[in-house]
Amino acid sequence: MTTYDDDIDAIRALKEEHGAPWDAIDPESVARMRAQNRFRTGLEIAQYTADIMRRDMAAYDADPSAYTQSLGVWHGFVGQQKLISIKKHLGTTDKRYLYLSGWMVAALRSEFGPLPDQSMHEKTAVPALIEEIYTFLRQADARELDLLFTKLDDARAAGDTTAAEFIRSQIDTYETHIVPIIADIDAGFGNPEATYLLAKKMIEAGACAIQIENQVSDEKQCGHQDGKVTVPHEDFLAKINAVRYAFLELGIENGVIVARTDSLGAGLTQKLAVSHESGDLGDRYNSFLDTEQISPADLGDGDVVITRDGALHRPKRLPSNLYQFRPGTGEERVVLDCVTSLRNGADLLWIETEKPHIEQIAGMVDAIRAEVPDAKLVYNNSPSFNWTLNFRQQVYDLLAAEGADVSGYDRGDLMNAEYDGTELARLADEKIRTFQRDGSARAGIFHHLITLPTYHTAALSTDDLAKGYFGDEGMLAYVRGVQRREIREGIATVRHQNMAGSDIGDNHKEYFAGEAALKAGGQHNTMNQFS
Repeated sequence: MTTYDDDIDAIRALKEEHGAPWDAIDPESVARMRAQNRFRTGLEIAQYTADIMRRDMAAYDADPSAYTQSLGVWHGFVGQQKLISIKKHLGTTDKRYLYLSGWMVAALRSEFGPLPDQSMHEKTAVPALIEEIYTFLRQADARELDLLFTKLDDARAAGDTTAAEFIRSQIDTYETHIVPIIADIDAGFGNPEATYLLAKKMIEAGACAIQIENQVSDEKQCGHQDGKVTVPHEDFLAKINAVRYAFLELGIENGVIVARTDSLGAGLTQKLAVSHESGDLGDRYNSFLDTEQISPADLGDGDVVITRDGALHRPKRLPSNLYQFRPGTGEERVVLDCVTSLRNGADLLWIETEKPHIEQIAGMVDAIRAEVPDAKLVYNNSPSFNWTLNFRQQVYDLLAAEGADVSGYDRGDLMNAEYDGTELARLADEKIRTFQRDGSARAGIFHHLITLPTYHTAALSTDDLAKGYFGDEGMLAYVRGVQRREIREGIATVRHQNMAGSDIGDNHKEYFAGEAALKAGGQHNTMNQFS
């Protein structure tokens, strides 16, 4: 017996209990609707996906080649099409996630219009997008199962029992489109209580993994912009605790917290840390401050001073009332941030870097793993990096160090298309191709994501279509560049009515009204041109 059979039998028994009033109810139709609605709440999704992430984390610990990946999405449809594509081309969604980027929520989903990545958007937009994404993924399940049910009916009508049994097995082993979402809560959108309340909404919407950063909430900047301000560890740990309490309150005991540090590129702090004794966490945080040693006679009104080795030190305070760290301390601060976060409730780390350089990342991870051996990273394969230029320069430097002749290249102009066919460019492209594999093996990267790729692909594809459609190509730009490719490459959206749920609705109408159902998918439906 299968789950599908079990549901049919259970509904059949229930129908018999209710007698004549339920004569119109078909048990198999109910079983189909149940299969198409496997996840009834966001918390069910959060628990299911948390279990997936924990299994994947354990698999990575055993074998670093078992890393995971995701692309950032800003709309449920984009996430849906991504997972449909993964299943079509790769056969499984295993180790493929979704990333919800605060940058894209700010840029694309705020009622204020496009905003910079500074936590200015409505905080409710974040859980709303999580819920939207999972609504579209559940609809993808419903659609694919509906297609299988139609095939099953056709096989039965043809008397093909072998085909019917095969389709039944596909129904019973169906792999859902529901995958983990790593969701960006920025710097927590306020104090720890605000962080807790928003985290609860995100978890209730289905998030099993929440990423939080150590910037000041009201001064938050994009990780790849200047002016970043970090907070003392105690402040950040309070927010990590707030997220954990939210998970535990809602019963997701294995929820995942990703602690992000922006210290590598952040040269400022809003306040000094509280220190109770030499060498404690607050003292270590303050030890990175840029200070000048003074005597009591040098003190002025309003000065703030700290003691260090028995001497007075005045931290350098900016007109903004922020304090600055000593230049060159970023990597040390990153290591302290990461070790502290892992020892105080975080599960994964995120180190925001200024370039994609495996050895730079690995150097920090090696220091972290000296204290926490199973430390693992979520890493941003950021579109803010110029990947072509960065890797061509890395290869240039490597070749020069090996004594190769690089006189034919201008290191400052390696983005130039004239280098595209060169051996240096080929070597750089190969390093880009293997970056995720190499980074996972060498630098402890468990999860590779690209924060806002679909922002760029939407703009690029729209530019391609607009250029041709409004130019000389006219309708051919759409037909050749979009529809013909959809047909030949098996892109499901070519039957857009089906993708939007028209056939599911027709089948439901037939469940509800039988032969009297008025269905949209008859012979005059132009979608039949793509059958």
